[in-house]
Amino acid sequence: MNLEKVVFGFFVLLAATLNLGFFIGDIANPELHSVWELFAALTVSLIATVLKFGDRTQLGAVHLATSLVADLQLVAAGIVWVIAESSDAGLTAASTAAAVSLSGGALLANLVSVVLLVSETVGYHRR
Repeated sequence: MNLEKVVFGFFVLLAATLNLGFFIGDIANPELHSVWELFAALTVSLIATVLKFGDRTQLGAVHLATSLVADLQLVAAGIVWVIAESSDAGLTAASTAAAVSLSGGALLANLVSVVLLVSETVGYHRR
């Protein structure tokens, strides 16, 4: 068992599950989406990105690309959330839907990363 792969897989899966937890629910209802879960998803996604820097393979480059996309989408979702909360109107249905939609894009990138991780693992056993 390779401890580095275990840590890498842990953070990739944790980022995907936290992102899914934020994304699930009525897209326009701010009560169903926790800003803390969005913050946790962003933090774990950034950690997963840092862990991908050392892999110099082609698959590692794709892993890094998917992680950077997820990070960018989650940062954008966080910015939308913070700007909406600090505005006079507060967190509206439209701003909540924008933040949740951005996190949905990040969720797709995280799912691609999980599929790559699983395919890499399956290919490793065939060698």
